[in-house]
Amino acid sequence: MKKLIFAICFLLTTTIFSQDSDEVQIKSIYDTALSNGKAYDWLNHISNQIGGRLSGSIQAQQAVDYTKKELEGLGLDKVWLQPVMVPKWTRGAPEFAYFESKPGVTTNIPICALGGSVRTPLGGLKANVVEVKSIDDLAILGKQRLEGRIVFFNRPMEATNINTFSSYSGCVDQRYAGAKEAAKYGAVGVIVRSMNLRLDDLPHTGAMSYGDTPVNERIPAAAISTNGADLLSVSLTLNPDINFYFKQSCQQYDDVQSYNVIGEITGSKYPNEIMVVGGHLDSWDLGDGSHDDGAGSVQSMDVLRLLKETGYKPKRTIRVVLFMNEENGLRGGSKYAEIAKNKKENHVFALESDSGGFSPRGFSFDCTEENFNKVQEWKPLFEPYLIHMFVKGFAGADIGPLKDSQMVLAGLRPDSQRYFDHHHAANDTFEHVNKRELELGAATMASLVYLFDKYGVIKTTKIIKG
Repeated sequence: MKKLIFAICFLLTTTIFSQDSDEVQIKSIYDTALSNGKAYDWLNHISNQIGGRLSGSIQAQQAVDYTKKELEGLGLDKVWLQPVMVPKWTRGAPEFAYFESKPGVTTNIPICALGGSVRTPLGGLKANVVEVKSIDDLAILGKQRLEGRIVFFNRPMEATNINTFSSYSGCVDQRYAGAKEAAKYGAVGVIVRSMNLRLDDLPHTGAMSYGDTPVNERIPAAAISTNGADLLSVSLTLNPDINFYFKQSCQQYDDVQSYNVIGEITGSKYPNEIMVVGGHLDSWDLGDGSHDDGAGSVQSMDVLRLLKETGYKPKRTIRVVLFMNEENGLRGGSKYAEIAKNKKENHVFALESDSGGFSPRGFSFDCTEENFNKVQEWKPLFEPYLIHMFVKGFAGADIGPLKDSQMVLAGLRPDSQRYFDHHHAANDTFEHVNKRELELGAATMASLVYLFDKYGVIKTTKIIKG
């Protein structure tokens, strides 16, 4: 009985000591991030000295060079560039649009080309416009109603969803595939309501795809602002014969070489077990990409710095990856996973930040139930920092190609209410990033990385019955 009591006391003491040491380490991480953070300074340079970073652009290469130099300055064990071929698309001269209610009576509408779109004819494109709410509406209207016309997709983001990413997912198909589908019915162009919950005059760009549509059958696609969409919709109810005009000079080039930027701290005990933390270095070109995803990139860089600054020596290899070409191709994430598989690297954990630099609220996890239950036990460690959301769900686009049944994938989940006010628009700029919120996000990420490094990932074993 005495031995049993001693064993129980020893176990309780060890558990309490472990919890206390975790609290101390996590507090040290947060204190360091808030008093001596680097993420905000890094983002200032990327946003204001470099600017928007479309894959294949000079600015994207400048961001590669800058972040590689900064990672080298942290004294990591290894820093390198991983080549990846990426698409090169340019916007060209500023776009212009108006609708014509009757000959000579026009109203200008804020507009921007969708990423990957073809240009309009040199003199622009003018045609009768037909409003639809979904891709399914195209089949209902048919070729007779759509041929020779511009299709106006006007399904708004659902305002009642607290998780605004659910609202985005609910209507982004019209932006991504609208042109491909409308072309099947003889439409000559597509305009799309911006993916934005706020009513404003800022058009939001974003990726679109023509699929296997032959090049000579592709039609130009653009986004108009939410205010512009509402005005056009009301005007169409009064006059269905309205003509819409827009002009854009965008162009697609051959693929060019770019790079993922990678740095790592080699694990002291399990160097062959790799943990990844990252964001995407590329951005759209209308703003400077501060929230999407300059914030995630600099937060990921600071995770490694915070672990070093607080004196923590990782058991496992921790690798920061700044992915290239998430916005219009996911080439960086796919190439990283391909090379990891070819090298037979053992990735056990990956964390992505690609939801803006707003106040962190928690994480989403793509993992086994055993690992998710393990994460739930850590919630008390995060509650003093107002981190309360631990849910199962999508983790991130760039780390997605790494997924296997044994890995834990995680995504930082900041407060999302303001994210789509800026997403892919001209106001995604440095001035809209709060320094403290950005630093809290970096500390939250570093704390989760610390816990998974210290305690490891639960591996499941399949039992084959013979």
